[in-house]
Amino acid sequence: MDTYDVVVLGTGAAGLTAAIAAHDGGASVAVFEKADKVGGTSAWSGGMVWVPQNPHMAEMGLDDSREDVLAYLQSMSHGLIDEKLAEAYVDAGPEVISYLEEKTPAQFQIIKDFPDYHPEHPGAARKGGRSLECPLFPFADLGPWQDRVSVGPQLSGNIMMSETSLGRGAPGGVPADEMARRQVRDERGAGQGLVGALLKGCLDRGIEPVTGARAVRLVQEDGRVTGVVLETAGGRRTVGVRGGVVLATGGFEWDRDLVTTFIRGPLERTAAVPTNTGDGLRMAMRIGAGLGNMREAWWVPIIDVPMPDGTVAGWQVNGERSRPHSIMVNKKGRRFADEAANYNALGAAFHVLDVTEFDYINHPAWLVFDDHYLRRYGLAGFKAGQGRPTPDWMLEAPDLETLASRIEVPTEALAETVARWNEHAAEGRDPDFRRGESLHDRWWGDSTLGDGPESTLGPLDTAPYYAVRVYSGCLGTKGGPRTDVDAQVLDVDGQPIGGLYAAGNVMASVLGMTYGGAGGTLGPAMVFGFLAGRHAAGQAAGDRAGAAAAGSA
Repeated sequence: MDTYDVVVLGTGAAGLTAAIAAHDGGASVAVFEKADKVGGTSAWSGGMVWVPQNPHMAEMGLDDSREDVLAYLQSMSHGLIDEKLAEAYVDAGPEVISYLEEKTPAQFQIIKDFPDYHPEHPGAARKGGRSLECPLFPFADLGPWQDRVSVGPQLSGNIMMSETSLGRGAPGGVPADEMARRQVRDERGAGQGLVGALLKGCLDRGIEPVTGARAVRLVQEDGRVTGVVLETAGGRRTVGVRGGVVLATGGFEWDRDLVTTFIRGPLERTAAVPTNTGDGLRMAMRIGAGLGNMREAWWVPIIDVPMPDGTVAGWQVNGERSRPHSIMVNKKGRRFADEAANYNALGAAFHVLDVTEFDYINHPAWLVFDDHYLRRYGLAGFKAGQGRPTPDWMLEAPDLETLASRIEVPTEALAETVARWNEHAAEGRDPDFRRGESLHDRWWGDSTLGDGPESTLGPLDTAPYYAVRVYSGCLGTKGGPRTDVDAQVLDVDGQPIGGLYAAGNVMASVLGMTYGGAGGTLGPAMVFGFLAGRHAAGQAAGDRAGAAAAGSA
């Protein structure tokens, strides 16, 4: 049986960071990945990392403080954020960024002016600075691993978030000659760039992930985790561990039984990789781990978009619903929320229960927009006026009455809703749901129209009209084993389970039900991955020292 100091399960940002930290702590490290390709949902993401007080803030003259960050998090806690974990995250975050920049190819830069997701709350970074991204990373440097990173459906690989409309990139996007230059060495940004740089950090250390290896059971001796059982194409395999096993296997959003058991309301779609079926959660539960934050997910509204290969992608509608000339309505044909609110907060709107009808009143919902919207912005890669027919997944109608019939909402209600919206949009205000009042709404809207409410308010007044069904979805679940400040998994009595760690979406999230800012998933994932790897390596070193001392006695 092969035995290592530290075994890492999963190759997203949390797992790769844990492997790097463990290796640099003197540990022998093995990394196992369930899928055939590495990267997990991290590789499908925008790749932004929310790290308050990061070292680049001072370089840009941005003030931040521990007190402000903790006040910001606690203002949204609703009793679900553990203060000690929050402090550990805030304190270790800057160190993790500095360490990775010094010791690995991963480099970071601030997305200028990108505000936190609740910028009106106390302690928020209204002028940005806490959200970082990696510059382009040349995948040609990965050698045989160049094509072994999972690629998601939504983001172009050769672009950074700061170059998109969301990051306030240049109008017109990246010039064609620059895109051609990037393709020479396969330079990728967003989540691809982050995962590529971290993967290179592992490969440089001689750590090659083993793919197609699903962890199914933890091995214990005298209450301590001493190994893990893996399912591979060649059969079952047991790997021993001296320091610890780091669970970085992602959430449980693709397991319907677990979702039904734990999640607080409808969760019908996900933008995560299909391998996130709760393997780490089940293994931890089986040996008595205490659980936390189980009802929560990183909520995001999602539409179904068919892909060229015949699959259907869970397409996030984030900036799309913030732009003028669009609203969202429920099955009664009424608006029900600030459509431009941050995607995680908007998730709560899908869970509102009508106690008389005993039904989720805002699920399903519809994104409704006009021809002006579809010609100017497009949706999921389709724009009107380009000589292509309207795709089947997008409903089109010559007037609002016909559209109401097609989406099966009351005709009169939809007409009244649009008329009221148009009236208020002309006035530059939304007295119903305050859309456009928050700095967040304005940032995510169309900045070319101005920096005020006009960036997100605009009438639906240009036929034909369109609608796409919107589902309650998530980027991933965020409940799992409780951990301490070293990312050690705690049992049901609150005591550490020796040799077991958790980081990323498999762990009970340090952020509770909230989402601090862009990169609020990956920031904690990497920080607690780093803490887990470092602590596990220290445990292995201590065991070796103890064994050596015993041998010389």
